Amino acid sequence: MSGLPMVLSLDQVELTDEQFYRLCLANPNTPLERSASGALVIMSPVGGESGEREADLITDLALWNRQIKLGKVFSSSTLFKLPGGGDRSPDAAWIEKTRWNALSPEEKAGFPPICPDFVIELRSKTDALPPLRDKMEEYLASGLRLGWLINPQGQEVEVYRPGAIVKKVPFPARLSGEDVLPGFKLTWPLPD
Repeated sequence: MSGLPMVLSLDQVELTDEQFYRLCLANPNTPLERSASGALVIMSPVGGESGEREADLITDLALWNRQIKLGKVFSSSTLFKLPGGGDRSPDAAWIEKTRWNALSPEEKAGFPPICPDFVIELRSKTDALPPLRDKMEEYLASGLRLGWLINPQGQEVEVYRPGAIVKKVPFPARLSGEDVLPGFKLTWPLPD
């Protein structure tokens, strides 16, 4: 699908949380998100290169988490109902265990009403940078503690933290999970 992601304004339509949930379930092969302003975002599927890189990121995060056992790791298929109003699916996400365990079984089974503590967004060839930056700001407004926007086209990683100026780290980027993900380190791009 070229021309995606596509953003549809819903200014004249009231789409409840339940209706949005049912819309997503009725269209399992069409990744959907909803911005904090209520716009419906139809996401583009990623190609093989981006999918492989995304899988590598999730694998590295999951391997670290298995060792330290401090939280839960989520794939890009997980849609989070953000406290700031959006419904978003980061490419990789992590939530601290006590925050995750505080959710009810029903909340865990649906679109969890929680902002991840940590997210990674990996810009694919079809992604424009401004909407990804807006998405990162939505995460911050909803309680994100640390976020990485990996931008292969710009050869840099943007590091997002609450109350801080976005830090741009040029490739090869050596990243730290800081106090959010103690001991987690990532160098990007990953070696072949």
